[in-house]
Amino acid sequence: MKEKRDSFAMITAQQPPFPNKIQRVMDCQTEEEETCEEQYDSENCTCSSKCASSTAESDSDSPVILKILQNWVPRVSHYFDKEHYTYVGHQIVIQESIEHFGAVVWPGALALSQYLESNQEQFNLKDKKVLEIGAGTGLVSIVACILGAYVTATDLPEVLENLSYNISRNTQNTNMHKPEVRKLVWGEGLNEDFPVSTHHYDFILATDVVYHHTALDPLLATMVYFCKPGTVLLWANKFRFSTDYEFLEKLGNIFNTTILAEFPESNVKLLKATVREN
Repeated sequence: MKEKRDSFAMITAQQPPFPNKIQRVMDCQTEEEETCEEQYDSENCTCSSKCASSTAESDSDSPVILKILQNWVPRVSHYFDKEHYTYVGHQIVIQESIEHFGAVVWPGALALSQYLESNQEQFNLKDKKVLEIGAGTGLVSIVACILGAYVTATDLPEVLENLSYNISRNTQNTNMHKPEVRKLVWGEGLNEDFPVSTHHYDFILATDVVYHHTALDPLLATMVYFCKPGTVLLWANKFRFSTDYEFLEKLGNIFNTTILAEFPESNVKLLKATVREN
């Protein structure tokens, strides 16, 4: 297990790869007076006994400042590629692989999973139609299923076998709506495979889909295609490169965007985007 963790840490640039629990920042500095982290002034500090709550709520339009804490659930296992998570009262077992970037759990998936768990009133997924693009290991889709959504999890063909395994293993023999796993290559065959007349989604979920690759324009086109009036796009991403911020700017030029939460220690931002009304 140690060898796996060490190699994975190299891939994620020293980002902890294991499941994490996201909580409101509690480590406000105390000197002459309490102040929040350097980039936020003291007026925005909300340190109190309620800081321990994992529910991300804010009285202002500013994004909630959260942090990712270690919450990996250790298990004795003969497999080095299975990790155990707990969300919404369910134990979730995820099989990973270092053969594909899409077959490991990245920080954005942990952030969005916990945010959905902690903000069910704000984003009620029960009986809603949810599409995840770039679903990877399926963790976020599984959490959405647990929360009562009709889920379609999509990714590249080479990722589908592991994605299907994880989703089937964690949703079978339950009262959840049966999720669907489908191939989706960004920007390709959208009208043929997902005709607008029969495919409308209440939520589009995406995590860590923006990094240093050549498919950013097709990704944006895919988001535009699926996001219709009434659709909410929730995108969580670890920001690493200048291209990540360029994508964010392009997204903001097309959609109404709001940063719901930031995770400074892991450089993750969680955004909400909706179609602009004419």
